[in-house]
Amino acid sequence: MGTKADLERNWRHVLPAGVRPYTEAAPIAALFLGISSGFPYAMIGATLTTRLKQDGIDKATITAFTLAFLIYNLKPLWSWVVDGVRLPLLGRLGQRVSWMLLAGALVMAAVVNLALVDPSASLASTVTAAILVGLAGATFDIVIDAYRIEILEPRQLGVGSGMSQYGWRIGSAGAGALALVVAARSDWHTAYLACAALALPAMLTAFLMGEPQRHREPAEKKGISRTVAAIWRPFVEFFARKGAFLVLLFILLHKIGDTLANLTFRLLFDDLHFTNDEIALYDVGLGFWAYLIGIFIGGIMYAQLGMKRSVLISLVLMGVSNFSFAMLAMAGHSNWGMAGAIGFENIASGIGGVCVVAYFSALCDLRFTASQYALISAAASVVGRFLTGTTAGALIDAMGYVNFYLLTTAAAVPGIVLFWFMMRMGLIDQSIGTAGVEGGGDVRAEHPDQDRPAKA
Repeated sequence: MGTKADLERNWRHVLPAGVRPYTEAAPIAALFLGISSGFPYAMIGATLTTRLKQDGIDKATITAFTLAFLIYNLKPLWSWVVDGVRLPLLGRLGQRVSWMLLAGALVMAAVVNLALVDPSASLASTVTAAILVGLAGATFDIVIDAYRIEILEPRQLGVGSGMSQYGWRIGSAGAGALALVVAARSDWHTAYLACAALALPAMLTAFLMGEPQRHREPAEKKGISRTVAAIWRPFVEFFARKGAFLVLLFILLHKIGDTLANLTFRLLFDDLHFTNDEIALYDVGLGFWAYLIGIFIGGIMYAQLGMKRSVLISLVLMGVSNFSFAMLAMAGHSNWGMAGAIGFENIASGIGGVCVVAYFSALCDLRFTASQYALISAAASVVGRFLTGTTAGALIDAMGYVNFYLLTTAAAVPGIVLFWFMMRMGLIDQSIGTAGVEGGGDVRAEHPDQDRPAKA
């Protein structure tokens, strides 16, 4: 009679090779982490918009609530706290576990607070409550990202990133659906109280799995010196790597075209006279399943092709996906054209989300995971969002949809060329952090001043 380990191996062996990595403990944990990461975003997004609308709040005021999302872009300002401040009492459970429990509790408290306010009675209280949810949710994200990166081995980063994105979609969509169902049968207060429980998957995952084995404590002694060093050392460590400034430039540039295009799709659909039913069928329905398929393909690509080739391919696919909308704009009202453009774009986005997020995760030093990933994730979206908010509408008016989407396709080229150049120069390997190096975390923990490995 075989041992438990033998039985587990035999059970995995009957699965297709591409599916087996998704059944490992760490990627499954990433799924539950993603669920808890996605739901606070929904609480101050579509769900709050619907609630405010049903409470009779005017549209201008409702759209102003989206400013609460800006907090997510400010994560680097306090992410160092998660790395450098040890919590009293809870800290005995470990740096990551203790912060996961605290951040999860703060999210639950913030959502409960939002549940108890009455928008029709006090908009100021509702704004404050929404900002608090954003602040708590962003902090929860910092901890979740750090925990996810540190429980995954380098070979699991692609699959783990995919599972995390599956979870994020489940958490955000599930929270929205749960809130609507409960609100229809009770009230919005009860709906938000029910959704607060979605913080539990990440909290329970961290509590049951414990402190990540790959987490590395900074070399500084505990106390003020550790806290002060946590502010500056993550940045010094990152920029001391060979090619770090080119890597940062790639992070800033790689998604400009994609971000510019994504915000304008609904404008295009409206101007091409697609009905709401057609938009719901293709953009929401087909797009959702295409994105999930893309995530699965991305996980397999990352595992089979390796980090560099999978990232390069995903960058090309995301750039070409913008071109498909230029073709749709040329074709006019075409259901087949819309289905093809949306399907291709979402599959490419799913693949890119997995491969690029896995690469960004591998850039982190395991001593400063929370700080460095918060900086990377914020930098990855800041340029695209700024350009989108300030120029997208004017560009469409000036050049039309076809030329606009051709421009967004061209805007993807610098990121592709830059990544290819970094590959040829060996800078991808040399810029990888210990999170992307098998066993590298152990080396850096024992010899904090030792040079980083040259190969990932």
